[in-house]
Amino acid sequence: MASTNQSPEYQRAEKNFLEASGDEERLLLLEEMIRQAPKHKSSEKMVANLKTRYIKLKKKIETQKKVKRGSGKAGIKKEDMQAVLIGYTNSGKSAIINKLTNVNTKVSESPFTTIKSMVGMMNYHDVQVQIIEDPSIKGENFDIGIANSADLIIIVISKLDEIKEIIEQIPKAHGEKLIVFNKIDILGESEKRKISSYLSSKKYNYTMISCKTNEGLEKLKEKIFESFDIARIYLKEPGKSPTDRPLVMPPNSTIEDVAKKISREMAKNIKEVHIWGPSSKFPNQRVGLTHKVKDKDIVEFRTK
Repeated sequence: MASTNQSPEYQRAEKNFLEASGDEERLLLLEEMIRQAPKHKSSEKMVANLKTRYIKLKKKIETQKKVKRGSGKAGIKKEDMQAVLIGYTNSGKSAIINKLTNVNTKVSESPFTTIKSMVGMMNYHDVQVQIIEDPSIKGENFDIGIANSADLIIIVISKLDEIKEIIEQIPKAHGEKLIVFNKIDILGESEKRKISSYLSSKKYNYTMISCKTNEGLEKLKEKIFESFDIARIYLKEPGKSPTDRPLVMPPNSTIEDVAKKISREMAKNIKEVHIWGPSSKFPNQRVGLTHKVKDKDIVEFRTK
């Protein structure tokens, strides 16, 4: 690949290419070499050769993905509230899931460190949100199925132009989208203001964080929680206090829906239902099975 007038950036990318340990990393470095290649007549043949190698390598990776996808992956049981972290390699997804949940996955500056989906639970306002870290969106282990089925897509970026690129690669992901601009500890106040202004002007649901300094992490938890349209329903037995952990119900759920989620058999044997909270006209109101519950209601079932 030798050529005259190569820039230091090109030489660095070429050196890293020769030392790369995987095809995904090689593909990214070929992209960089094409970008940094000299732009003059004598370099045209070299650039054409780089582009040919890039196309062949990309086709090889895509073929491997199809084979892997056809062989099937171990499923992840979907919880009531599921969010998935997606982004490019080294975007900080591993650091984020470590900060938010009970997992302790490896954090490394090496590309494509995460090779399988990691699952953790974030406890917030009495509920548990399932957080999944998907491997790099350009990596061979990226699981688009998780992105497509999750309730919330947390798009982790460190550059604004990554937003459009990532969204274009997940056209069937219909969950709510939350943009998380990571690594703001390396930015000045002026840069942060400009980024925030841009994201606001585009009407993105977003927040800005640093896992290194913990700046914005509480706001991130709040944003994740607020992205779910749910009703938390606390249950109680006659003469006892309500449960600490609520049932998570979809909006506009009825008392019957709540009962069926507990037990379909119990739902057939309900004698009375009493309710406290936002949907009740007064404390300990007796309601029917068609009564619609609201967030933070307390429900007491009495069976036959």
